[in-house]
Amino acid sequence: MNGYDEKRHLDDAFGAKGGIVSAFDAFPKSKPQYITHTSSGGKWTIAMALISLVLFWTELARWWRGAEEHTFAVEKGVAHILPINLDVVIHMRCADLHVNVQDAAGDRILAAERLTRDPTSWAQWVDGKGVHRLGRDEHGKVVTGEGYDEDEGFGEEHVHDIVALGRRRAKWSKTPRLWGAEADSCRVYGSLELNKVQGDFHITARGHGYMEFGEHLGHEAFNFSHIISELSFGPFLPSLVNPLDRTVNTAPGHFHRFQYFLSVVPTIYSVGQPGTFGSSSILTNQYAVTEQSQAIAENMIPGIFVKYDIEPMLLNVVETRDSLIVFFIKAINIVSGVLVAGHWGYRLTDWLAEVRGKRRRVQSEGMLGAKGHFAD
Repeated sequence: MNGYDEKRHLDDAFGAKGGIVSAFDAFPKSKPQYITHTSSGGKWTIAMALISLVLFWTELARWWRGAEEHTFAVEKGVAHILPINLDVVIHMRCADLHVNVQDAAGDRILAAERLTRDPTSWAQWVDGKGVHRLGRDEHGKVVTGEGYDEDEGFGEEHVHDIVALGRRRAKWSKTPRLWGAEADSCRVYGSLELNKVQGDFHITARGHGYMEFGEHLGHEAFNFSHIISELSFGPFLPSLVNPLDRTVNTAPGHFHRFQYFLSVVPTIYSVGQPGTFGSSSILTNQYAVTEQSQAIAENMIPGIFVKYDIEPMLLNVVETRDSLIVFFIKAINIVSGVLVAGHWGYRLTDWLAEVRGKRRRVQSEGMLGAKGHFAD
């Protein structure tokens, strides 16, 4: 091969081809015959691909969850009406129950006239999936509110899920048919508009508590075991889970009083900063609850008493997330960082393997030289 052919061969192997622009190529390519595939390189490639996939999925999950910001403020708007939504099954006949509301303003509302009462069977509700006691899940495990876990908690919904579900049309579920079974319970459900002040919502027996409501009911008919499917304040949003939703409480005796103390906090859930383009919000109420259930003497009034108080504050829960462009930039940075780190890791391991191989060759040559020396 003469000098010209040799130069042309080198140009074909490593030289630039094409026009003037290709001469500025910052990513020169090597021909396949000059590339060596190794098993260590393949292992590093697989490892980098797996690490990149895990980190990308983690970043995607973090972006999807968004960042939640909780702030408190004094409620500026003055509202005089507070809707309450109730869906409860009591283990007594409908004709033996009275439902009333007494608020701090002195108004007394005959809630039974505004709510729907359907005869039903206790067995159709008590074995329902998800029914639990207050503070515990349906398996009796303690609910800590720290999110879903294998041992505790129900899990928490994201704000964007709450806002999306809150826009759906709310409807009360139908009472299951008896199919010939005897009605031994009563389902009381519906919405009421109350004064936005402290009040007491209570369910008592006929002839007890308010004597003008009818004849005295025999004590052997008392059974205030109940299942609360819905108890919320504000707009009826069945998708929003409240502390008392799907809770059950059983009365061990005829004279038993259940008391629930609620602190209601007006709450606004927002996706995106309120007032910005594309943001959406819903206004509702949250509440914290404590329970006191105890057997009482026969000269006291048994029943279910819900005492609620309206807190003079407003909770804003805002969920924000990065734009798609920012998310893709972060994802590219993650993958790029993994590739750079993997490249340096591969070069380091390749260098260590080369150094170890040289030492082995030197030791082998030294032993052969020593053997020849002794042979002399």
